[in-house]
Amino acid sequence: MKFCWTTIMAKNMEESLRFYQDIVGLALQRRFQPAPGQEIAFLGEGETQVELITNQKKVSVEFGQDISLGFATESLDALTETLGKHGIAVHSGPFQPSPELRFLYALDPNGLKIQFVEFAQRH
Repeated sequence: MKFCWTTIMAKNMEESLRFYQDIVGLALQRRFQPAPGQEIAFLGEGETQVELITNQKKVSVEFGQDISLGFATESLDALTETLGKHGIAVHSGPFQPSPELRFLYALDPNGLKIQFVEFAQRH
């Protein structure tokens, strides 16, 4: 069995697409409307993707405080600058639990914690 995707109920498809494309760097693979008032978008390359779903009948979106999605970044400093340019605050961090990695959390437009991780370059 393989992991296929993570589904995120989005409050606003356009805001969520901008976050996952412009901040996270995921490419839009497909976007469609399976029924009136509903929209689905898949982002990412490779085997694992992010699925965004909007539904006009669902007025609120809730996530548990103890879940996050993690994405690797080449430079946490550059990412922090990009977050600032897009008006996105750092939720917490940066943290450096070991010399090999450091990370921070930001919230996506739906309130989901996103962990951005920088792995140290090995020489």
